[in-house]
Amino acid sequence: MKQFLLIIIIFVCVSCNTTRKVTSQNREGELINTRRYVGEFIDYRHTGPEIFGSTHLIWIKTTLFNSFGKLSAYGNKCDFSVGDKLYLRRLYSTPDAHGNWTYQIENDSSVVYRVSDYKYENNVLVKASF
Repeated sequence: MKQFLLIIIIFVCVSCNTTRKVTSQNREGELINTRRYVGEFIDYRHTGPEIFGSTHLIWIKTTLFNSFGKLSAYGNKCDFSVGDKLYLRRLYSTPDAHGNWTYQIENDSSVVYRVSDYKYENNVLVKASF
């Protein structure tokens, strides 16, 4: 009888333990917001509103995007420091026909810029998609 009671107690403990682990790992309804590393900051250039549709753009050069024109953000000046690790963060989906996402570029501190939809491709300014 004691062995039977011991087996039941062990079985109950094991079954409760596994149930608790499964429910703690499975969280539905949470939005996972991840960052993508885009390199260390090297330099930037500014394009004024007279160049393109009354919009100030900063063109960012990193160790992974090592030429100007591939990565741009809205702004007049860039407050990143040389050597800062930069990340792209997906924010939300814009309501258009393609369901594009809005991105921001940020460093480990609190410097953040909204990424623009434009890049230079074959010396022509085009709308980019990530």
